[in-house]
Amino acid sequence: MNELGRARIAAGDVVMLASETLSGVEPRHAVTTTTVYLDRDYVVDQVFWELTALTADRHEAPRVVDSFYVEPVQIVHLGRERGGYLAPWLDELVDLSLGDMASARYYRMQALLFSVVDVIWPHLQVTTARVTATQRRASRPTLPRLRQVRPLRSEARLAAEQLRRAPERHWTLAELARSVHLSPSQLGRVFVDAYGKTPFAYLTMLRVERLATLLRETSCPIGVAARQVGWDDPSYAARQFRRCLGVTPRQYRAADGPASAVA
Repeated sequence: MNELGRARIAAGDVVMLASETLSGVEPRHAVTTTTVYLDRDYVVDQVFWELTALTADRHEAPRVVDSFYVEPVQIVHLGRERGGYLAPWLDELVDLSLGDMASARYYRMQALLFSVVDVIWPHLQVTTARVTATQRRASRPTLPRLRQVRPLRSEARLAAEQLRRAPERHWTLAELARSVHLSPSQLGRVFVDAYGKTPFAYLTMLRVERLATLLRETSCPIGVAARQVGWDDPSYAARQFRRCLGVTPRQYRAADGPASAVA
């Protein structure tokens, strides 16, 4: 389940997620996954080498990447047997990543990753025009030597830190903007550029994550938990929770949390 809805997955499925996409699974302890993160600069480099006929140089590769649209969530149904082919490669990749040999075995790790991608890549769906409301164009990454881990605008980073420190607070956009010395419209622009979401979409994500934690780890009533994360209206909290994770708080608790308390 994710912020775009619910979908059933089975052994051998591959779930592709764009950055800043909130997702989860239920029942939580019944699913074993291996997660591979791909840096955007790394992906752009692969596009350059794969499509050298379309790109004059490395600086042109981001232009090619920007010309394609993808869904933020895609599920590739490889099946148990074909998915099983990936398991030894992924297990070895994990072992090399966790050990002290990552640098020394870099090319082996590359080979393993390419073997996995070779199986998955033909099944991915991309379009040359935006055909659905949920499709997002990948933002153009900076060159590696200029790349920063934090958002380029410090105001966006500071605003996000404030939201993370106090998601239960009744924020207004004007108040948040004043705290970082920007106008509300300016803050909206720089925040979306940095995080791919508006400040209040980001705040909703934080509240859903905290509410899910409370539902899993405590037995407090759902209405009380909702108020603790900043939602005074339990019905509104349930709608936001379901919109993000695809299930209601009560369904989430029944599937994974402690014994339910009366809301």
